[in-house]
Amino acid sequence: MTFWRSRQGGGVLLIVLASLCFAAMDVSTKHAGRLAPVLMLLWFRYVFQAVATLALRFPVQGSGLMRTANPRFQALRGLLLLVTSACSFFALQYLPVGEFTAMVMLSPLVATALAAWVLKHHVSGARWLMLLAGLAGVLLVVRPGGQVFSWALLFPALHVASYACFMVLTSRLSGEENPYTTHFYTGLVGTLVMCPIVVFSWETAALAAHWPWFLVIGFLGTFGHLMLIRAFARAPAPVLTPYLYTQIGFATISGWLFFDHVPDALAWLGIAVIAGSGVGNALLLARELGRKARSAARGKRA
Repeated sequence: MTFWRSRQGGGVLLIVLASLCFAAMDVSTKHAGRLAPVLMLLWFRYVFQAVATLALRFPVQGSGLMRTANPRFQALRGLLLLVTSACSFFALQYLPVGEFTAMVMLSPLVATALAAWVLKHHVSGARWLMLLAGLAGVLLVVRPGGQVFSWALLFPALHVASYACFMVLTSRLSGEENPYTTHFYTGLVGTLVMCPIVVFSWETAALAAHWPWFLVIGFLGTFGHLMLIRAFARAPAPVLTPYLYTQIGFATISGWLFFDHVPDALAWLGIAVIAGSGVGNALLLARELGRKARSAARGKRA
């Protein structure tokens, strides 16, 4: 019990809570997409984040909330997350929640490859093998003749690419920006981009009739990302990343409970391979960082 009372233990609990929020948001989006235009749901998700972050953090940070040294990167980061969210919102209208979640959880592995290329991070051979294993797991899920093989697979493919870029850019900004400032600009950019787009599918009657679903989606998306911020403030990424894969379990169970969908045998195998490769990548990274820290400590003593 001592671990769960520590800062790292608290970070783990927060990351699991964030994963639960994201799975619940996906289920809510899949259902709400049958009741209201998807573009309206997407627009409100970012309006809620911008307004809620401003209301919660402006009294604490004042004008500092809006002060950024990297406005272009903030705009690009917000645009990347908007593209990622759009892919999720539309993909969930065609694909099962569990399989979709498993496929997009390939993003951290792809981000590892991008970081090696863009940020020149060292990636060991074992971690490259984890990436290949994750790709093999995705192929098991999306194989021809499987439950999810369709043109809609373009959405999770674009999701993985955009979210991997988002993660690399977030890593680049993490040491330079206040996380709540970044969170605010993410909501603001999404809102500004969506405002002229949403008019083409606006339905006032849908908003009036189904407004609770708009609020649920906006709250879950905003609260989930706030929990991520709080989690990474308590514990390092290598400790927390394996627990992100609990989202696959939450999503698969939710897909069964709410939509009566159960993956077939090969899809289950693919989901397990994706989750295992992601966790393995995180554990290998933690071990590599631990070795570097011990080597640096020995160097200082010498």
